[in-house]
Amino acid sequence: MRTRPEIRRQRRPRSHGCWNHLLAAPLWPKHGVNLGTLLRTCDAVGACMAVPRRPWVPDALNHGNTLRHRQCVHWIDGRVDRWLQRQRGGGSAIVGVELTDESIRLADLPVARKRTVIVLGHESTGIPPEGLELLDMAVEIPMVGTGHSLNVAVAGSLVLYKLAGLC
Repeated sequence: MRTRPEIRRQRRPRSHGCWNHLLAAPLWPKHGVNLGTLLRTCDAVGACMAVPRRPWVPDALNHGNTLRHRQCVHWIDGRVDRWLQRQRGGGSAIVGVELTDESIRLADLPVARKRTVIVLGHESTGIPPEGLELLDMAVEIPMVGTGHSLNVAVAGSLVLYKLAGLC
């Protein structure tokens, strides 16, 4: 069994650069505290985050992120649906975390084989219609409890680990 110091020595000593393979995109954020937590998961799986440029977002990213180094953040100016159209037009797979009639279960989600954008909606209302029509695939996270949804950090983290092939 390896000791904690041995495990720490095997990890990267500094932040990864932009690999531009997986992008977590909470495009309609509701609660800022969840963005920093999701940014930590992005670091853990080698992903980047794409967020709309709003005045409160930089503070929100810093709030839950306790890592000492800078993470990869892609800032989105303008309408997020147009940004999604450009990503799709550039060949990226667009995967939404949403409960739809066509959603596949998280367990059935394949590992990302090309650049993939994970779209996360508003925590109360989900992905709006203009975002849903741009998805290549929707994934649902099965739940047996009484809650109707997970917060954006938890949902995004589960999907990121699955797409990265780490679980």
